Amino acid sequence: MTEPNWREATRGLVIDEDDRLLMVKYVFPSGDVRWGTPGGGLDPGEDHIVGLHRELHEELGLTGATIGPHVWDRRHLFPMLTGHDGQRERYFLVRVGHFDPVPAIGWEQMRAEFLHDVRWWTVDELDASPESCIPNRLTTHLRTLLTDGPPPSPIDISD
Repeated sequence: MTEPNWREATRGLVIDEDDRLLMVKYVFPSGDVRWGTPGGGLDPGEDHIVGLHRELHEELGLTGATIGPHVWDRRHLFPMLTGHDGQRERYFLVRVGHFDPVPAIGWEQMRAEFLHDVRWWTVDELDASPESCIPNRLTTHLRTLLTDGPPPSPIDISD
């Protein structure tokens, strides 16, 4: 069996002092709409921390955030426009004070990357919402993280 052609990606669980999670709204060319965490593919030669700082700045206007522990891993097979077979993601905890996100790359570029909105959510709001989230079982994993703190090693949350 051939190993999939993975795109390496990094994601931030950006959580404020009231345990609200900052999420971005993806509207894919298929018409599928999902809320997910900020982040994205790594540039050539870029490590996960540097890539996450870049993504948080581009998508949220967030600079200088302390990147906390690597808490989750996720592999997701799906055909990508980049030619990859799927994505391998590392999720990092990023605790911040509440702020109003303003994408540094602007909304035109955000929409070109399928990102159409940014907002803060409580876990209860996510549970009550009819909106779909990435990853699956996000609120279950998030509640555990908020209750128990970061795990001693990253948890695999693959679909």
